Amino acid sequence: MKIPFLGGRSENPGTRDAEGIAELLAECELLRSHASRSGVELDDTEASLEALDQLVPGWRDDEDVLLWLGNDAGLYLGTVIVRTVPGAAWDLRSDGQPVIRLESGREFDVVAAGHEWAGSGVPELSQLYAEVAEE
Repeated sequence: MKIPFLGGRSENPGTRDAEGIAELLAECELLRSHASRSGVELDDTEASLEALDQLVPGWRDDEDVLLWLGNDAGLYLGTVIVRTVPGAAWDLRSDGQPVIRLESGREFDVVAAGHEWAGSGVPELSQLYAEVAEE
């Protein structure tokens, strides 16, 4: 994994390693652990988003887990979008928030969407994916 802040200094300090950022954001360890315990394989496909939408939301009783799981759900949604929607890519806003930038230029805050999903289940991750992929 090529993550600039873990290795040597870049010759051009303003550049970002898009591949390294994408790998880091795709980890989503807490979500992957919850999904695995429920028999759901997260294989970076739309079908895995549909499977996540069907999970029983036992995490909503624990505020700390809810916060982290919402973050992971958003990052996983973004990972699926980047890997399956042509022209979609990760970008970092000036405040450091990771977002998806579509070929059209539209920005999609997947982390906020993940928090909404983890907290209430609405909108579903698969529905959000369908809206982005349709564009």
